[in-house]
Amino acid sequence: MTGVLRALRVLCGLGLCLSALPVDGAGPRSGYEFIKPDTHEMQDDDFLNPGMLTVERGHALFQAQPAGGGKSCAGCHGADGAGLDSAGIAGYPRYRDGAVLTLQEQINSCRARDGGAALPVDHPELVALETFVRNRARGEPVNVRTDGPVAALLARGEQLYRTRYGLIDISCQHCHEIYPGQMIRGQQISEGQGNGFPAYRLDIGEITNLPQRIQQCLTLMRAEPFASGSEELELLELYMMSRSNGLPIETPAVRY
Repeated sequence: MTGVLRALRVLCGLGLCLSALPVDGAGPRSGYEFIKPDTHEMQDDDFLNPGMLTVERGHALFQAQPAGGGKSCAGCHGADGAGLDSAGIAGYPRYRDGAVLTLQEQINSCRARDGGAALPVDHPELVALETFVRNRARGEPVNVRTDGPVAALLARGEQLYRTRYGLIDISCQHCHEIYPGQMIRGQQISEGQGNGFPAYRLDIGEITNLPQRIQQCLTLMRAEPFASGSEELELLELYMMSRSNGLPIETPAVRY
């Protein structure tokens, strides 16, 4: 029995049966194409989109003086983020000094430079700031650089993306390149694009950024998730966002 068929048998035993036939289609396709009409309606209306509550929280934090003192984000980037570079936001994660620079790390770097205290990785306040900043670039095409020195990091991220994990013994590639469009618990599998993140997840009722979603997927694979802020998660985020190049930012998307 091949590894994929063995994984399918395990999934079926968990009530997560997939068709063994892949769906053909051109990509990249946003996860928006795979959600239900009522979820479309929720995402499209800022008054219905529950993720906008996190955007509002991030906006308040953006305007406020950070803990530890120093200048607010708005002090540099203008009220409501009017001075933020939407095209620049669409380029995260990016390369800096031989490593991946995530949007969270850039926000913390700005806070520290201006006299404020850095926040722990994936702290709710940092996720809220990340969500607000990404929302300021909504509609901007994702444009993660893939040439030059970042190419070596992308290759490492792709290797992680194609590695099998956990007791279910499948990789990210199996779900999001072989089986997009197939059904799992009444939901269509998407291509795993990152253009909607941070996104509001109906399944858990909260905003989730892309590294957190990767951790959740690894848990579903019955694998030990990579630690928050780990090099592995940053490399996976870099590679997965590069797969979304050209798709418009939808933050906060609404996903199952």
